[in-house]
Amino acid sequence: MQTKNQIRELLASVGVAPRRKFGQHFLVDLNLLRLVVEAADIGPQDVVLEVGCGTGSLTQALAQRAGRVVSVEIDSVLAGLARSQLVDCDNVELVEADALSSKGVLNPVVIEAIDRAREQARGRLLLVANLPYDVASPLMVNLVKGPLLTETMVVTVQKEVADRMEAGPHGKHYGTLSVFLGATGQVQTLRVLKPSVFWPPPAVDSAVVRVVRDQAKSRRIDQMERFSEVVGLFMGHRRKMLRACVKHAPEALGNRDQWMRRFERCGIDPCRRPEALSPAQYVALANLCGRDEAGR
Repeated sequence: MQTKNQIRELLASVGVAPRRKFGQHFLVDLNLLRLVVEAADIGPQDVVLEVGCGTGSLTQALAQRAGRVVSVEIDSVLAGLARSQLVDCDNVELVEADALSSKGVLNPVVIEAIDRAREQARGRLLLVANLPYDVASPLMVNLVKGPLLTETMVVTVQKEVADRMEAGPHGKHYGTLSVFLGATGQVQTLRVLKPSVFWPPPAVDSAVVRVVRDQAKSRRIDQMERFSEVVGLFMGHRRKMLRACVKHAPEALGNRDQWMRRFERCGIDPCRRPEALSPAQYVALANLCGRDEAGR
Protein backbone atom coordinates (compact mmCIF):
# COMPACT_ATOMS: atom_id res chain seq x y z
CA MET A 1 0.00 0.00 0.00
CA GLN A 2 1.12 3.52 -0.80
CA THR A 3 1.13 6.65 1.34
CA LYS A 4 -0.08 10.03 0.08
CA ASN A 5 3.50 11.20 -0.46
CA GLN A 6 4.34 8.09 -2.48
CA ILE A 7 1.31 8.58 -4.71
CA ARG A 8 2.11 12.26 -5.19
CA GLU A 9 5.68 11.39 -6.13
CA LEU A 10 4.51 8.75 -8.62
CA LEU A 11 2.20 11.21 -10.35
CA ALA A 12 4.87 13.93 -10.32
CA SER A 13 7.35 11.54 -11.92
CA VAL A 14 5.24 11.48 -15.08
CA GLY A 15 4.06 15.09 -14.83
CA VAL A 16 0.37 14.50 -14.14
CA ALA A 17 -2.15 15.42 -11.45
CA PRO A 18 -5.35 13.65 -10.35
CA ARG A 19 -8.01 14.02 -13.02
CA ARG A 20 -11.48 15.10 -11.96
CA LYS A 21 -12.86 13.66 -15.22
CA PHE A 22 -12.21 10.15 -13.90
CA GLY A 23 -13.11 10.89 -10.29
CA GLN A 24 -9.55 10.33 -9.10
CA HIS A 25 -9.50 10.62 -5.33
CA PHE A 26 -6.94 8.25 -3.81
CA LEU A 27 -7.70 6.65 -0.44
CA VAL A 28 -4.50 7.39 1.47
CA ASP A 29 -5.43 6.33 5.00
CA LEU A 30 -3.64 2.97 5.26
CA ASN A 31 -5.79 1.83 8.19
CA LEU A 32 -8.90 2.29 6.06
CA LEU A 33 -7.32 0.43 3.16
CA ARG A 34 -6.66 -2.44 5.57
CA LEU A 35 -10.30 -2.28 6.70
CA VAL A 36 -11.47 -2.67 3.10
CA VAL A 37 -9.23 -5.69 2.56
CA GLU A 38 -10.13 -7.34 5.87
CA ALA A 39 -13.87 -6.82 5.33
CA ALA A 40 -13.74 -8.76 2.07
CA ASP A 41 -12.42 -11.91 3.83
CA ILE A 42 -10.39 -12.85 0.74
CA GLY A 43 -9.30 -16.46 0.40
CA PRO A 44 -6.29 -17.86 -1.50
CA GLN A 45 -8.50 -19.25 -4.29
CA ASP A 46 -10.71 -16.19 -4.69
CA VAL A 47 -10.74 -13.95 -7.77
CA VAL A 48 -10.93 -10.25 -6.95
CA LEU A 49 -12.17 -7.63 -9.38
CA GLU A 50 -10.88 -4.14 -8.67
CA VAL A 51 -12.22 -1.21 -10.71
CA GLY A 52 -10.26 2.02 -10.62
CA CYS A 53 -6.90 0.73 -9.41
CA GLY A 54 -5.16 4.11 -9.68
CA THR A 55 -1.46 3.64 -8.92
CA GLY A 56 -1.97 0.12 -7.58
CA SER A 57 -1.99 0.85 -3.85
CA LEU A 58 -4.99 -1.32 -2.94
CA THR A 59 -4.07 -3.80 -5.68
CA GLN A 60 -0.84 -4.70 -3.90
CA ALA A 61 -2.76 -5.64 -0.74
CA LEU A 62 -5.34 -7.63 -2.70
CA ALA A 63 -2.64 -9.58 -4.53
CA GLN A 64 -1.16 -10.74 -1.23
CA ARG A 65 -4.39 -12.53 -0.33
CA ALA A 66 -6.24 -13.50 -3.50
CA GLY A 67 -5.68 -16.28 -5.96
CA ARG A 68 -6.02 -13.86 -8.86
CA VAL A 69 -6.74 -10.13 -9.17
CA VAL A 70 -8.26 -8.48 -12.22
CA SER A 71 -7.62 -4.76 -11.88
CA VAL A 72 -9.22 -2.26 -14.27
CA GLU A 73 -8.01 1.28 -14.94
CA ILE A 74 -9.34 3.58 -17.65
CA ASP A 75 -6.54 6.16 -17.36
CA SER A 76 -3.57 4.99 -19.44
CA VAL A 77 -1.07 7.05 -17.43
CA LEU A 78 -2.23 5.60 -14.11
CA ALA A 79 -2.34 2.13 -15.64
CA GLY A 80 1.32 2.51 -16.57
CA LEU A 81 2.22 3.65 -13.06
CA ALA A 82 0.28 0.76 -11.55
CA ARG A 83 2.13 -1.74 -13.74
CA SER A 84 5.45 -0.35 -12.52
CA GLN A 85 4.34 -0.93 -8.92
CA LEU A 86 2.95 -4.42 -9.56
CA VAL A 87 5.87 -6.02 -11.41
CA ASP A 88 6.34 -8.57 -8.63
CA CYS A 89 2.64 -9.47 -8.42
CA ASP A 90 2.35 -12.34 -10.89
CA ASN A 91 -1.28 -13.03 -9.94
CA VAL A 92 -2.54 -9.65 -11.18
CA GLU A 93 -3.89 -8.88 -14.65
CA LEU A 94 -4.25 -5.16 -15.25
CA VAL A 95 -6.88 -4.27 -17.85
CA GLU A 96 -6.54 -0.81 -19.36
CA ALA A 97 -10.16 -0.05 -20.26
CA ASP A 98 -13.48 1.31 -19.11
CA ALA A 99 -15.11 -1.30 -16.86
CA LEU A 100 -18.43 -0.73 -18.64
CA SER A 101 -19.24 -0.80 -22.34
CA SER A 102 -21.18 1.93 -24.10
CA LYS A 103 -24.44 0.15 -23.22
CA GLY A 104 -23.72 0.22 -19.51
CA VAL A 105 -22.92 -3.49 -19.25
CA LEU A 106 -19.63 -5.07 -18.29
CA ASN A 107 -16.94 -4.53 -20.89
CA PRO A 108 -16.25 -7.82 -22.72
CA VAL A 109 -12.49 -7.41 -22.18
CA VAL A 110 -13.10 -7.33 -18.43
CA ILE A 111 -15.28 -10.44 -18.62
CA GLU A 112 -12.59 -12.22 -20.62
CA ALA A 113 -9.94 -11.32 -18.04
CA ILE A 114 -12.13 -12.63 -15.22
CA ASP A 115 -12.75 -15.85 -17.16
CA ARG A 116 -8.99 -16.33 -17.51
CA ALA A 117 -8.49 -15.67 -13.82
CA ARG A 118 -11.17 -18.19 -12.87
CA GLU A 119 -9.41 -20.88 -14.86
CA GLN A 120 -6.55 -20.58 -12.37
CA ALA A 121 -8.40 -19.74 -9.15
CA ARG A 122 -11.62 -21.63 -8.45
CA GLY A 123 -12.89 -19.69 -5.47
CA ARG A 124 -15.43 -16.89 -5.21
CA LEU A 125 -15.62 -13.77 -7.36
CA LEU A 126 -15.37 -10.63 -5.22
CA LEU A 127 -15.51 -6.93 -6.01
CA VAL A 128 -13.12 -4.93 -3.82
CA ALA A 129 -12.52 -1.37 -4.96
CA ASN A 130 -12.43 2.34 -4.36
CA LEU A 131 -15.09 2.88 -7.01
CA PRO A 132 -15.18 5.90 -9.32
CA TYR A 133 -18.52 7.66 -8.87
CA ASP A 134 -19.73 7.37 -12.47
CA VAL A 135 -19.49 3.58 -12.65
CA ALA A 136 -20.45 2.62 -9.10
CA SER A 137 -24.20 1.99 -9.46
CA PRO A 138 -24.30 0.38 -12.93
CA LEU A 139 -21.28 -1.78 -12.11
CA MET A 140 -22.86 -3.17 -8.95
CA VAL A 141 -26.19 -3.79 -10.66
CA ASN A 142 -24.35 -5.72 -13.39
CA LEU A 143 -22.58 -7.87 -10.82
CA VAL A 144 -25.92 -8.68 -9.20
CA LYS A 145 -27.77 -9.41 -12.45
CA GLY A 146 -25.08 -11.55 -14.03
CA PRO A 147 -23.86 -13.37 -15.97
CA LEU A 148 -20.89 -12.67 -13.68
CA LEU A 149 -22.08 -12.80 -10.09
CA THR A 150 -20.07 -11.58 -7.12
CA GLU A 151 -20.41 -13.29 -3.76
CA THR A 152 -19.20 -10.24 -1.84
CA MET A 153 -18.64 -6.58 -2.68
CA VAL A 154 -16.62 -4.30 -0.41
CA VAL A 155 -16.48 -0.86 -1.95
CA THR A 156 -15.63 2.71 -1.11
CA VAL A 157 -18.26 4.95 -2.66
CA GLN A 158 -19.64 8.44 -2.21
CA LYS A 159 -22.00 8.63 0.76
CA GLU A 160 -24.90 9.34 -1.60
CA VAL A 161 -24.32 6.00 -3.34
CA ALA A 162 -24.00 4.22 0.03
CA ASP A 163 -27.36 5.69 1.03
CA ARG A 164 -28.91 4.33 -2.17
CA MET A 165 -27.38 0.92 -1.55
CA GLU A 166 -28.96 0.63 1.90
CA ALA A 167 -32.22 2.50 1.29
CA GLY A 168 -35.61 0.93 1.94
CA PRO A 169 -39.04 1.72 0.47
CA HIS A 170 -40.42 5.25 0.86
CA GLY A 171 -36.95 6.73 1.43
CA LYS A 172 -35.69 9.52 -0.80
CA HIS A 173 -32.64 7.43 -1.76
CA TYR A 174 -34.62 4.31 -2.67
CA GLY A 175 -34.26 3.32 -6.31
CA THR A 176 -33.09 0.71 -8.78
CA LEU A 177 -29.80 0.01 -6.99
CA SER A 178 -31.62 -0.39 -3.66
CA VAL A 179 -34.07 -2.88 -5.15
CA PHE A 180 -31.42 -5.06 -6.80
CA LEU A 181 -29.20 -5.20 -3.73
CA GLY A 182 -32.12 -5.67 -1.36
CA ALA A 183 -33.57 -8.49 -3.45
CA THR A 184 -30.33 -10.47 -3.63
CA GLY A 185 -28.20 -9.73 -0.59
CA GLN A 186 -27.42 -8.03 2.69
CA VAL A 187 -25.99 -4.50 2.70
CA GLN A 188 -24.01 -2.93 5.54
CA THR A 189 -22.23 0.42 5.78
CA LEU A 190 -19.00 -0.29 7.65
CA ARG A 191 -17.57 3.21 7.97
CA VAL A 192 -18.41 6.76 6.90
CA LEU A 193 -15.31 8.51 5.58
CA LYS A 194 -14.49 12.20 5.74
CA PRO A 195 -12.92 13.88 2.69
CA SER A 196 -9.59 14.22 4.52
CA VAL A 197 -8.79 10.49 4.14
CA PHE A 198 -8.53 10.96 0.36
CA TRP A 199 -6.06 12.85 -1.80
CA PRO A 200 -7.14 15.14 -3.26
CA PRO A 201 -10.11 15.41 -0.88
CA PRO A 202 -13.52 15.18 -2.55
CA ALA A 203 -16.27 17.67 -1.79
CA VAL A 204 -18.50 15.08 -0.08
CA ASP A 205 -18.31 12.29 2.47
CA SER A 206 -17.77 8.70 1.36
CA ALA A 207 -18.42 5.30 2.92
CA VAL A 208 -17.10 1.75 2.98
CA VAL A 209 -19.99 -0.61 2.23
CA ARG A 210 -20.14 -4.41 2.22
CA VAL A 211 -22.70 -6.39 0.21
CA VAL A 212 -22.94 -10.15 0.76
CA ARG A 213 -25.00 -12.20 -1.67
CA ASP A 214 -27.88 -14.05 0.00
CA GLN A 215 -28.43 -17.28 -1.92
CA ALA A 216 -31.88 -17.87 -0.43
CA LYS A 217 -33.06 -14.44 -1.54
CA SER A 218 -31.50 -14.80 -4.97
CA ARG A 219 -33.20 -18.15 -5.59
CA ARG A 220 -36.61 -16.54 -5.14
CA ILE A 221 -36.10 -14.68 -8.42
CA ASP A 222 -37.36 -17.02 -11.15
CA GLN A 223 -35.70 -15.13 -13.99
CA MET A 224 -33.27 -12.28 -13.43
CA GLU A 225 -33.82 -10.66 -16.82
CA ARG A 226 -37.58 -10.50 -16.23
CA PHE A 227 -37.00 -9.08 -12.76
CA SER A 228 -34.73 -6.42 -14.30
CA GLU A 229 -37.40 -5.49 -16.85
CA VAL A 230 -40.08 -5.11 -14.17
CA VAL A 231 -37.87 -2.98 -11.92
CA GLY A 232 -36.90 -0.83 -14.92
CA LEU A 233 -40.56 -0.39 -15.93
CA PHE A 234 -41.65 0.97 -12.57
CA MET A 235 -38.53 2.81 -11.47
CA GLY A 236 -38.43 4.46 -14.89
CA HIS A 237 -41.78 6.09 -14.01
CA ARG A 238 -41.38 6.31 -10.27
CA ARG A 239 -43.43 9.49 -9.83
CA LYS A 240 -46.53 7.87 -11.33
CA MET A 241 -49.00 5.52 -9.70
CA LEU A 242 -48.46 1.85 -10.43
CA ARG A 243 -51.65 1.65 -12.50
CA ALA A 244 -50.31 4.44 -14.73
CA CYS A 245 -46.86 2.86 -15.03
CA VAL A 246 -48.23 -0.33 -16.60
CA LYS A 247 -49.46 1.67 -19.61
CA HIS A 248 -45.78 1.79 -20.58
CA ALA A 249 -45.22 -1.97 -20.19
CA PRO A 250 -43.94 -3.78 -23.28
CA GLU A 251 -46.21 -6.48 -24.67
CA ALA A 252 -44.02 -9.25 -23.23
CA LEU A 253 -44.83 -8.06 -19.71
CA GLY A 254 -48.59 -8.25 -20.21
CA ASN A 255 -51.53 -5.91 -20.53
CA ARG A 256 -53.26 -3.67 -18.00
CA ASP A 257 -55.78 -6.30 -16.92
CA GLN A 258 -53.02 -8.80 -16.21
CA TRP A 259 -51.19 -6.22 -14.13
CA MET A 260 -54.32 -5.42 -12.13
CA ARG A 261 -54.66 -9.13 -11.32
CA ARG A 262 -51.01 -9.33 -10.32
CA PHE A 263 -51.35 -6.36 -8.00
CA GLU A 264 -54.38 -8.00 -6.41
CA ARG A 265 -52.62 -11.35 -5.96
CA CYS A 266 -49.65 -9.61 -4.32
CA GLY A 267 -51.85 -7.44 -2.09
CA ILE A 268 -50.53 -4.27 -3.70
CA ASP A 269 -52.66 -1.15 -4.06
CA PRO A 270 -52.31 0.00 -7.72
CA CYS A 271 -52.61 3.60 -6.51
CA ARG A 272 -49.26 3.34 -4.76
CA ARG A 273 -46.07 4.59 -6.35
CA PRO A 274 -43.07 2.44 -7.32
CA GLU A 275 -40.93 3.77 -4.47
CA ALA A 276 -43.40 2.23 -1.99
CA LEU A 277 -42.79 -1.39 -3.12
CA SER A 278 -40.26 -3.55 -1.32
CA PRO A 279 -37.65 -5.61 -3.19
CA ALA A 280 -39.64 -8.75 -2.29
CA GLN A 281 -42.77 -7.27 -3.90
CA TYR A 282 -40.84 -6.56 -7.10
CA VAL A 283 -39.67 -10.17 -7.09
CA ALA A 284 -43.24 -11.41 -6.65
CA LEU A 285 -44.53 -9.26 -9.52
CA ALA A 286 -41.72 -10.35 -11.84
CA ASN A 287 -42.33 -14.02 -11.04
CA LEU A 288 -46.05 -13.62 -11.85
CA CYS A 289 -45.11 -12.04 -15.19
CA GLY A 290 -43.06 -15.09 -16.07
CA ARG A 291 -45.82 -17.50 -15.06
CA ASP A 292 -48.42 -15.57 -17.05
CA GLU A 293 -46.14 -15.71 -20.11
CA ALA A 294 -45.60 -19.44 -19.67
CA GLY A 295 -49.36 -19.96 -19.54
CA ARG A 296 -50.05 -18.05 -22.74
